[in-house]
Amino acid sequence: MTNRYALIPALGSAALLLGAFGFQYLGDLPPCKLCIYQRYPHGAAVLIGLLMLALPWWGWRYLGALAAATTGIIGAYHAGVEQGWWDGPTTCTAGPIGGLSTDDLLGQIMAAPIVRCDEIPWEFIGLSMASWNAIISVGLAAAWMAFAKKS
Repeated sequence: MTNRYALIPALGSAALLLGAFGFQYLGDLPPCKLCIYQRYPHGAAVLIGLLMLALPWWGWRYLGALAAATTGIIGAYHAGVEQGWWDGPTTCTAGPIGGLSTDDLLGQIMAAPIVRCDEIPWEFIGLSMASWNAIISVGLAAAWMAFAKKS
């Protein structure tokens, strides 16, 4: 199997990145911290795809699978935060306000980011962007592994 076909999952990551930037800049949906974290492994997968063309090595496909699986895990974690199944990072979710002084509460409000990780800004057929990223990324990881097994 040539490296050319193994680029399919790297192109999938590129498409997901383009979609994320489209939602951000064209759809006016700024990303939260966890959304940003999901982008890095996709960028790595695209870079791995390019490196695979330039420097043939059997291990690129496994690294691509790892990158896709990593963003899938982050996406699943983010989806759980959105659903309230578990707490997200305190820097991008709502925290308790009980027992805070007025100054502490004002400081917490002023330091709070604009975009929260526990809110769903967009969904399609009941699944958020984080959920879709998790599902598609698991598929991309499987594709990377399938191409690795055939090489």
